[in-house]
Amino acid sequence: MTCEMHELDCEILVAGGGAAGVPCALAAARCGAKVILCHDRPVLGGNASSEVRMHIVGANGTGRFDRGCELQTEAREGGIIEEIRLENCVRNPQRSASMFDLILYEMCRAEPNLTLLMNTTLTGVELQCGDGPHIEAAIAERQSTEDRFRIRAQIFIDCTGDGRPGFEAGAAFMRGRESQAEYGESLALCEADSFQLGSTILITARRHERPMPYVAPPWVREFTKDDLALRLYAVPGDEPPTHEYGYWWAEWGGVLDTIKDNETIRDELLSVTLGIWNHIKNGPPDTANDADPFNASHWALDWIGFLPGKRESRRFIGQHVLTQSDLQLSRPFSDAIAYGGWSMDLHPPDGVDAPLEQPCVQHALPFLYDIPVRSCVARDVPNLMFAGRNISATHVAFSSTRVMATCAVVGQGVGTAAALAARHAVSPNLIASDKQLMINIREQLRRDDAFLIGPADDPVGGIAAAAQITASSRQPGGGAANVLSGQTRSVYGDRGVSPERTTEGLQRWMSAPNELPATIRFDWQTFQTVRSIQLVFDTGMHRHLTLSHHDGYTSQMIWGRPQPETVRDYEVQILEQDGWKTVCEVRDNYQRSRRHSLPEGTVTKSLRILVTQTNGIDHARIFEVRLD
Repeated sequence: MTCEMHELDCEILVAGGGAAGVPCALAAARCGAKVILCHDRPVLGGNASSEVRMHIVGANGTGRFDRGCELQTEAREGGIIEEIRLENCVRNPQRSASMFDLILYEMCRAEPNLTLLMNTTLTGVELQCGDGPHIEAAIAERQSTEDRFRIRAQIFIDCTGDGRPGFEAGAAFMRGRESQAEYGESLALCEADSFQLGSTILITARRHERPMPYVAPPWVREFTKDDLALRLYAVPGDEPPTHEYGYWWAEWGGVLDTIKDNETIRDELLSVTLGIWNHIKNGPPDTANDADPFNASHWALDWIGFLPGKRESRRFIGQHVLTQSDLQLSRPFSDAIAYGGWSMDLHPPDGVDAPLEQPCVQHALPFLYDIPVRSCVARDVPNLMFAGRNISATHVAFSSTRVMATCAVVGQGVGTAAALAARHAVSPNLIASDKQLMINIREQLRRDDAFLIGPADDPVGGIAAAAQITASSRQPGGGAANVLSGQTRSVYGDRGVSPERTTEGLQRWMSAPNELPATIRFDWQTFQTVRSIQLVFDTGMHRHLTLSHHDGYTSQMIWGRPQPETVRDYEVQILEQDGWKTVCEVRDNYQRSRRHSLPEGTVTKSLRILVTQTNGIDHARIFEVRLD
């Protein structure tokens, strides 16, 4: 019996529900597009899911490459990925990998414009030939229910990592490492090759009250101290090895085909990773039976990954290929939809088979950099876009853009661009050249708290800009007018945004210390109809914040509770003849961006936001107020 075929229609099909695909689908759906998210695994999150368990890192870096200073350099990504991180932080204090899966699932289920197809693999596309190969429909299969789907859409977005939809559509792509001459990159090889970054299988362990022996399978690798001298016996990537979680540097398979040879890579990675654990538990060769060189006798494996965390495979060739110089020079792009900042992080393709090579060589970037929409649109398939590690970038540039928080903001940018393009019947290959559409896309991203480098195309306007704005108090540089700047973070500090592309300042209203309640007030000369209010609060974006199973990394965060800078309790009030009337009241807030619809017929000449409590600090902070 053949699988039953189902005919589905949407405006935007997103293939792949990882760190890029989930924000992409959510952004498009929240912008009003009818979206289908097709994902081939039982849980969302990709390399960040419970199946792999890599923590999400991004522009704020780690270790020596940390990029963050309070009130000066706030590099952590905003928008949907910040919403996810804050939700996880508060609702998942126990740092459960499965709870993270659930939060992503809940967020997708909550969107009425989003249809989620789990355990469903996109296996082919139907092309309609005209000026170029135009995708008419995608074919997907769900073996567990013996169903097939023919999904028609205006725009197809490949967030699969490996680029299966784009490959099926015949989109041009790159693999391996380019030569220096090809793109003028000093960090590239003298001669190109086919090698890539390898993959990793992660493990977690727990300490017990009694000794926990470990008997390794007979097929695990045996490692000497020399084999692991630059890894287990060092501090690779500024992350000290630990027992409870590891090991990103247990990398292998970059000299193989990371798609076709993935089963072989998984088997060898199990041998590698469990061999490292055997080295930790039982010591290197010739260790005495009663020795415990790593103080690991009471530790036991709690979880073993069976899905390799893949770093690299196909990279599509878009309308623009991001290069080393684009990143190092922080080159401005008028069609920028996202930003990055992770170092150019190059690994030896041989991984642990190259014991004399550092597991990573990180080249710090001086500033945050733009990612243009043209690097997310296929050059040869007009209605194909992509987000994630498969965007259009050289191997050197990709070594920075590949990290998951960067993938997430690219996903939100692509989803937003696709939704607005679909609304106006603009083909993806024409987005960047449509000046007004690009202004609208960038404005929508800013409204949705996605940071873009440079001054806002259109600072906060509307009825808020027409008001006289005052506050009960302020700190130096933290005046009430800052909430209209269109800038919702400070990035003028060390390794933030290049000086010519930003301005100094706090970019937020800050009430006086030890003054709560505090108010910020908007007054007009004539009555205004106010339908909604949008607020952006401070969530300490100079700090790290992400689900991690590494205790040392988590210790750098404020985890398990709301961020102390964030406004917790507040009211939106309007002035009536008999005094202030509350039209919206919020308790126990921990999110950064909040939107509220006000009661129908809300008309006033004065409106204020009354902050009664924060989640820790002694004063109120608000980055932005939008009134519509």
